[in-house]
Amino acid sequence: MTFQLVCFYFFAIVAAMAALGVISVKNPVVAALCLVLTFFSMACVWLLAEAEFLAIALVLVYVGAVMVLFLFVVMMLDVDIAPLREGFVKFLPGGIVIAAVMLVEMLALIGLKALAVPPAPNPAGESNIAWLANALFRDFLLPFEIAALILTVGLIAAVPLTLRRRAGVRSQNPGRQVMVDPADRLRMVKMDAETKGGTAP
Repeated sequence: MTFQLVCFYFFAIVAAMAALGVISVKNPVVAALCLVLTFFSMACVWLLAEAEFLAIALVLVYVGAVMVLFLFVVMMLDVDIAPLREGFVKFLPGGIVIAAVMLVEMLALIGLKALAVPPAPNPAGESNIAWLANALFRDFLLPFEIAALILTVGLIAAVPLTLRRRAGVRSQNPGRQVMVDPADRLRMVKMDAETKGGTAP
């Protein structure tokens, strides 16, 4: 068994266990940390498959935006983040463990790079990005467009979820705000002038 195969099994097992943790843990903070580890492990697997563009895109887009995703979930579920901030120290060991696993994965990739034999030159002179573009827009155009349609439907479906009425939550009605008549908001009152001593002459 080669070192590259050992790294592949290690990355795959870590990704599977982290993905299982995302859907099994109850705490949203731990779930977000497991999600970061899942994305990072899959990026390592894609690097082993020489899909560098996909790996870098996964790290930059998903790992970089996972905290935005976490905040979005917190806002949607009305999770009280005050106790989470107070218990920050208890999440520190989990974060350290996940950071240590990511460090081990990076060191394994560096070791693979040091042991790797220089690849043969590509006769077609085609980079990984060009190959991916040709595969998406020439060979798999229909599945690519179907995936885009599914994402669009999901985006539209997310709008009614955010507009639902909840008790005890202040909300705005843009339609009513636009239809407001300024005359209803301002009332002119005519009063007689008065002095400190009484009514003015």
